[in-house]
Amino acid sequence: MVGKTTAETATLRQQADSSAVHALASARVLTAVQGRGAGDGDADDRVASDTVGKIDAGAREGKGGARLAVRGVSHAFALDGATLPVLDDIDLDVQPGEFVALLGPSGCGKSTLLRLVAGLETPDQGVIEADGVAVTRPDPSRILVFQDPTLYPWRTVRDNVALGLQARGLLPRQGARVDDALQRVGLTAFGTAYPHQLSGGMAQRAALARALVNDPRILILDEPLGKLDSLTRLAMQSELVDLWQRSKVTALLVTHDVEEALFLANRIVVLSDRPARIKDELINDLPYPRHRGDPRIADLRRRALALLGLDATW
Repeated sequence: MVGKTTAETATLRQQADSSAVHALASARVLTAVQGRGAGDGDADDRVASDTVGKIDAGAREGKGGARLAVRGVSHAFALDGATLPVLDDIDLDVQPGEFVALLGPSGCGKSTLLRLVAGLETPDQGVIEADGVAVTRPDPSRILVFQDPTLYPWRTVRDNVALGLQARGLLPRQGARVDDALQRVGLTAFGTAYPHQLSGGMAQRAALARALVNDPRILILDEPLGKLDSLTRLAMQSELVDLWQRSKVTALLVTHDVEEALFLANRIVVLSDRPARIKDELINDLPYPRHRGDPRIADLRRRALALLGLDATW
């Protein structure tokens, strides 16, 4: 990290830690990385290698999508000495290989639900299960992709994508999976590039490759395209559909873009204001590839906006 101040280095770590934790696939790594002071990038590489024995033994190789069950989940935060309810009695079933989008007002608890599904937190009430097993910690079978790519700037694209396999001690034997992941997102020619040399769309594809290399069974997407320009975002939506169809993974997406939800998902779950409850579900059984001008998309958009109280101008 030559030329970086201690504060700048710490900021870069903070931005990268959450996403890298899922590449490392261990709740212990979350504590270890967030608790350290600033240093050089090689220190993080050593942590990744040193924690191989601590990685959750529940990690499984890719077997297609997992069944996700959310049963009576309620959750709250402590805020200024008071309790802030965020989720209220959420019940949701997601079938293996299904693509489900969550829509709702800003701050209603959508991202909190994703963090619970990822195992970063446990719900105050209720249970979350993946294929009948309670979710209590992060696991490489459930990977969370954030709005920011959060790539480590001192690692090449290939080394960023390889981080999860390296931490699990699999890289020497299964390095070909990194090349496969790069090929799936169209970044084969950029494996030796550094994050600062990538466009926004390419950086987000690298983040997706870092998730896919772990062969997740549930792909958890927290507004992964939210910071891209409109043209790149449209192109990435099509690429995301293609990746989902080829991987057969179960996908759970949070977005504030109604049209994006309708373009990507089989089912759209509309949440209320905080504390979030499920208001309704919209089934989108249109075949892929979808056309944005399809009148059925327009009808579903009107229904979704009405549920969100935003239909006055449509």
